Amino acid sequence: MFACNGILFNHESPRRGETFVTRKITRAVSKIALGLQDKLYLGNLEAKRDWGHAKDYVRMMWMILQADKAEDWVIATGVTTTVRDFVRLAFSEVGIELEFKGEGVDEKAYVTACNHKDFQIKIGKEVLSIDPTYFRPTEVDLLIGDPTKAKEKLGWIPEHDLASLIKDMMQGDVSLMKKDVTLIKAGHNIINTNCKWPPMVICTIVFFFANKYL
Repeated sequence: MFACNGILFNHESPRRGETFVTRKITRAVSKIALGLQDKLYLGNLEAKRDWGHAKDYVRMMWMILQADKAEDWVIATGVTTTVRDFVRLAFSEVGIELEFKGEGVDEKAYVTACNHKDFQIKIGKEVLSIDPTYFRPTEVDLLIGDPTKAKEKLGWIPEHDLASLIKDMMQGDVSLMKKDVTLIKAGHNIINTNCKWPPMVICTIVFFFANKYL
């Protein structure tokens, strides 16, 4: 049997689940830029993560299976970024510059410039605030992987850096949220899709009630 272990650090894409912080950020930033949402609430902005693009990680999975010998591998970028900087980069994709003020639970982000004609927000508007309920009791402040083995033995080199990843995610979510804008202009109501329950749980509940009462 050819069995390998792959330790994959955070790998993201436009298909990332909405409850993960990266997708939560890109969805919220897209909505804010389009006037669909007032602000974004987050927890620990100091948390650092090693974020890579899922495309690179899936390619590495394939390369692992082509290796002559089954081994254990770490798939990561080796670069760490704070949640705060991820937010800053996401807003910059729609031409919005931010200034962060305050510390801890009092930290907030304000718009200082809008450089894209399609995304104009009032200068000075507060677009991010801290919600203590999002702080994790067992928070890991720093996560970073060492992909040296993958690079030296298999020649794996990530093709996407963080800026490329965020651009890809923002393009996907801006396009998605523009559909909501179109629906609203046509007189339709938009149902809040930021549900905390995963689809499988919802399907199970629906199936239970359908069998019990129908």
